Amino acid sequence: MTFELRVVSNTPLIGEEDIAIAAKTFLYQIGYLSKGSDPKIPYTLFTDYFIKHPEKAWFVEELSMHLHASKPTIYRHLNKLKGLDLLEEIQVLDEQTNQHKKAYRLRYGNLKKAWNFVEAHVKVAIENYGKTVEHIQHLAEKKN
Repeated sequence: MTFELRVVSNTPLIGEEDIAIAAKTFLYQIGYLSKGSDPKIPYTLFTDYFIKHPEKAWFVEELSMHLHASKPTIYRHLNKLKGLDLLEEIQVLDEQTNQHKKAYRLRYGNLKKAWNFVEAHVKVAIENYGKTVEHIQHLAEKKN
């Protein structure tokens, strides 16, 4: 899976006291929520499940039932969060079936620690862009 983050010029939301407004604005800024689409399911998935219960691992069936959404819809939103590298996929024993199944939780069980992981990816991506720009400049100079 590829790492994908939308980066926009922004002002830190440190003055916002309403967590719902701060979270929703942030999720739009990083590209998890999309303008023009209904944010209810992805927003609720992120805030009510992964932010409010950061250490809990959630099964897709469980999230599907709680959110009244199909499994493909849940997977679509989980994959977006995995693409941001905010979630980790772990194996958890399902007590109903007594088998290990995939479950998802906030990386490291902590949003701040998960975001440090995102920042590390961004740093590597920017460094790689820089190397590509240097290479293109070198090729342009060589051609002239």
